[in-house]
Amino acid sequence: MKILILCTGNSCRSQMAEGFLKSFDDKLEVVSAGTEPSGEVHPKAIKAMKEVGIDIGQNRPKPIEGFLNESFDYVVTVCGGAKENCPMFTGKVKHRLHIGFDDPAEARGSEEKIMGEFRRIRDEIKQGFSKFYSEITK
Repeated sequence: MKILILCTGNSCRSQMAEGFLKSFDDKLEVVSAGTEPSGEVHPKAIKAMKEVGIDIGQNRPKPIEGFLNESFDYVVTVCGGAKENCPMFTGKVKHRLHIGFDDPAEARGSEEKIMGEFRRIRDEIKQGFSKFYSEITK
C-alpha cells in the first residue's frame, strides 16, 4: 500500500505522521511532501519523535512536485489551522483523506511550553494515524 502525506512545509506534522505509519507497518510505502517545503525537519519534531522511540532525524522536506507522476492508494492532508490552505494533489489517487492538526511550529512561549505543543500534536498524530491504519488494514 502506497501512502503520501501532505502539508505545507513538510517539516513537522507530515514528517511525524510518516514516522508513525512506518513504525506501525514496515510493509507500507509511506512518503511525505509539502507545497512549500522547509529547509529542514523541525528540530523539535525530531526531538518529540525520539521521545517515543522514532527517529525522523534523517528525513528531509520534499516538494510535492516530485510525486505528481506517481500513483497512491491514499493521499492524506494534515494541515489544520484556519490560516493554512491544505495542498491538493493532482496525481493518481484512489482515496483522499484529511486528518487535520494544529501546526506546532506556530507555538510561542517558553521552551517548555513550545515542546509541550510539539508533544501534544505528536500524540494527536499518533492517535489519528493509528485509527487510519486500523481502518485501512481491516
